[in-house]
Amino acid sequence: MHHDRMAAFVDTHCHLDAPEFGAQAAEVHARTRAAGVALCVIPAVAAFNFDTVRALAHRQHDAYALGVHPLCTREAGDADLDRLEAELSAHAADPRLVAVGEIGLDHFVKDLDAAKQARIFHRQLELARAHDLPVLIHVRRSVDQVLKHLRQVGRGRPWRGIAHAFNGSEQQAQACIDLGLKLGFGGAVTFDRALQLRRLAQSVPLEAIVLETDAPDIPPHWLYRTQAERDAGQAQGRNEPSELPRIAAVVAEMRGIALPALAQATTRNACEAMPRLAALLADAGPRNGARDASGNAGPAPL
Repeated sequence: MHHDRMAAFVDTHCHLDAPEFGAQAAEVHARTRAAGVALCVIPAVAAFNFDTVRALAHRQHDAYALGVHPLCTREAGDADLDRLEAELSAHAADPRLVAVGEIGLDHFVKDLDAAKQARIFHRQLELARAHDLPVLIHVRRSVDQVLKHLRQVGRGRPWRGIAHAFNGSEQQAQACIDLGLKLGFGGAVTFDRALQLRRLAQSVPLEAIVLETDAPDIPPHWLYRTQAERDAGQAQGRNEPSELPRIAAVVAEMRGIALPALAQATTRNACEAMPRLAALLADAGPRNGARDASGNAGPAPL
């Protein structure tokens, strides 16, 4: 059993509280553990789901992060940041609270207020520093601006955390790594046409890679439906954490390493990015795994 535990995967970013999962959370969880994914990190997106992700992480023996997502900054304001600060203080001793996230900047969606996004992101970086927590960062079309804020708030001290769904240049990847971040790779890397992303997945140092699904979003190519297929009535494939080992197999093949070696390295990297994961993984041994796979997770330890 020892080998199996060493080869366990961590899904460092999945929105398991999303409405797409509905009443199927227990089934999804059972499939996740059966696939060898020992732990999932469930980031909040706004104050409205802070309690939800915490409860889900405890119920399923997973981990969670608290933060305001850039796409939720339209509605968010100072009250939400005050609430985040209060929650980080109130739950500082919760071993399942592993990061501040999902936070960041999105310069792809056109109708977002860039200045407001930046202000909310900057404040959340300050909160992460004040509470000594890692950060899970959304970096869509915004890597350079994200790096600027990290440097301003970090003042020369390295960060811990992840540039989620990273899809920047080699230089931007190296800049993130130099600041202490790992790079999150998921379903997008499985598409043949994602040439730059696939080059990155092969070229960045192994110690910089973590795996994620962003479930239910960013489906791998085998779940993806084109617009034409969707117009013809096919539903877009719903991504879930049980897809992670198959996504990992694509990365392992591209890098020319064995899948268990990639699992071991990326799990170690996830624990470096979010140090509280190590103790949770130690608790998620074969006994818990077997029980979880039955669909009965039992009461969560506090």
